[in-house]
Amino acid sequence: VQLVESGGGSVQAGGSLNLSCTASGFTRDDYDMGWYRQAPGKGLECVSSILGDGSKTYYAASVKGRSTISRDNANKLVHLQMNSLKSDDTGLYFCVTGNGAYWGQGTQVTVS
Repeated sequence: VQLVESGGGSVQAGGSLNLSCTASGFTRDDYDMGWYRQAPGKGLECVSSILGDGSKTYYAASVKGRSTISRDNANKLVHLQMNSLKSDDTGLYFCVTGNGAYWGQGTQVTVS
């Protein structure tokens, strides 16, 4: 069972990134999924989540209006499109199953 994030990088403020999470080894494709952020010197924050069937989403106030979470259950993918990036968005972004049982290794986002 594995979650692998990709799509992070270094961008200038105002830029965009599309983070992706690929799941493998799961017998189900309908886990609730979330994106968590560990910013330097700050606690872990859930920035966005999506129900297993994609019917409902959540966004933290810090990213609401600038981010869109989506999923492709057939291909076991979860995406987080982030626009109008700010320096406060800098951090390590993790893909996590809704029950917190499985975490990816994280993808670094740096906004300067």
